[in-house]
Amino acid sequence: MFYGFYFDPTYILILIGVVICMMASAHVNATFRKYSKYHSQSGMTGAQAAKRILESEGIYDVEIQHISGNLTDNYNPKNKVLSLSDATYASTSVAAIGVAAHECGHAIQHHRGYTPIAVRNALVPFANWGSTLSWILIIIGILFYGQGTGQTMINIGIFAFSLAVLFQLVTLPVEFNASGRAVRILESTGIFGNQELTYTKKVLKAAALTYVAAAASSILQLLRLILLFGGRRDD
Repeated sequence: MFYGFYFDPTYILILIGVVICMMASAHVNATFRKYSKYHSQSGMTGAQAAKRILESEGIYDVEIQHISGNLTDNYNPKNKVLSLSDATYASTSVAAIGVAAHECGHAIQHHRGYTPIAVRNALVPFANWGSTLSWILIIIGILFYGQGTGQTMINIGIFAFSLAVLFQLVTLPVEFNASGRAVRILESTGIFGNQELTYTKKVLKAAALTYVAAAASSILQLLRLILLFGGRRDD
């Protein structure tokens, strides 16, 4: 039989992951609010800057649309739609244009066949499957523990969860590269001056930390699963 699943010291790993993610989220929101007070000298909105950036890269088939929410900005490579949130689309702030430029970075990655983003996109269905089914498989394994199939189900569940962790890790270079592209293009197109670039770097760095925090949290969860269930035997 299996004991100690609900009350064990490894819960501290989950708590650490939650705290890390909360701190990263608070930091990015605070940083965005701070630099939202600085308006770009160009007078461009996030949507206008995005259009100019894409055209400067020879990209004319990406639709730019407005979506609701705060910092829900994203680029969908399937339908080539760049979505900018309430805080970004019509804002002329340095923070908003920086975020819009970052999403353009993803569109440019897709346009140029950047390998890591292709790998990440290929991992999406496996990551979704893994994060959804991993806990179901582990719970089934616990219920049938000692009956010969329990550990096998648990191992499959851990492997499934590891796919979600792999997705988080592959996401990191993709996000860092998109931010790097954003800064370079904002400078080369003349949308931002030196001081504005300094501000937007701080915004993008804060945003990048949220992905680092998410990856760290996932790794800690995977470590907890391995500590709890790795190496056990159905006996």
